Amino acid sequence: MDRLLQILSDGEYHSGEELGKLLGISRTAIWKQMQKVEALGLAVESQKGCGYRIVGGLDLLSETIFSSHLSVKSKALIQKCQLESTVTSTNELARQQAEAGNASGLVILAEQQTQGRGRRGRQWVSPYGCNLYTSLVWGFDGGVQAVEGLSLAVGVAARRAAVRCGIEEIKLKWPNDLLWEKKKVGGILLEIVGDPAGFCQVVIGVGINIGMPEEHASDIDQKWADLNQLSEKVIGRSELAGALIDEILLLLSNYHEVGFTAYRDEWVSHDAYANEPVKLLLVSKTKEGVARGVNESGALRLDVDGEIQVFSGGEISLRGRK
Repeated sequence: MDRLLQILSDGEYHSGEELGKLLGISRTAIWKQMQKVEALGLAVESQKGCGYRIVGGLDLLSETIFSSHLSVKSKALIQKCQLESTVTSTNELARQQAEAGNASGLVILAEQQTQGRGRRGRQWVSPYGCNLYTSLVWGFDGGVQAVEGLSLAVGVAARRAAVRCGIEEIKLKWPNDLLWEKKKVGGILLEIVGDPAGFCQVVIGVGINIGMPEEHASDIDQKWADLNQLSEKVIGRSELAGALIDEILLLLSNYHEVGFTAYRDEWVSHDAYANEPVKLLLVSKTKEGVARGVNESGALRLDVDGEIQVFSGGEISLRGRK
């Protein structure tokens, strides 16, 4: 299947006879494989006398291109890199390996997620070969206190990666979203494995919309955008993946020393809701006020009738007040 998808990724027609010769299987077997390709949600077109093609082609992940966008330092920090075809979710796969032992330095990239998740268990729409779905694992001594503000810092790293690919307009939404004109472009999901007061491993999941097909848009329950809407050139998935993992690893390499303080000013300068009236949705109540950035630990500063109140992460989300 992987070899077949590589051949069809050029978007051109390939006859069943040609495909059979290249893969060493019968034309009947090719027909069965093409049904599996369609089952991935890809737009397959067949035409008598021409063969099969994937409409628009595919930008499949390339380990070579991915690696070319990593710094020497980041390459040394990666202990294991997995490029997967279809997974339930990259975070689940990473978490399983973290629970089995020290998986610090593990990086996972996938073409598709069947059960991609956002915060609070929300679905993350993850069609095949279209966007970026990745997770990495990093170990910290000092428990959850050592990772204070990390989701916001990863947002800064993700924005830096987008800038490296020519996208300057990304804004950050507390605590873990990437936005363009208040539309969601990407999200960050952190999960902790291990001792909350001692050595723990953090699974850092990032999903970024690059070229979301219209046929999958109806599955998204909020306003969204993708990077190709913001760019004059098509954003390469492997290029963005390399830039993103590079920026996150460089961040992680000394986060235990500098913490979120080193990223606070940059986060604040790209705050999507700076000085705007907002509503915080907590577990059992809501709070309204004016967003006044974040403090040194990454907690939200909310101006409620002239009084600054501070809110940490957890089951809190932020919405612009209508």
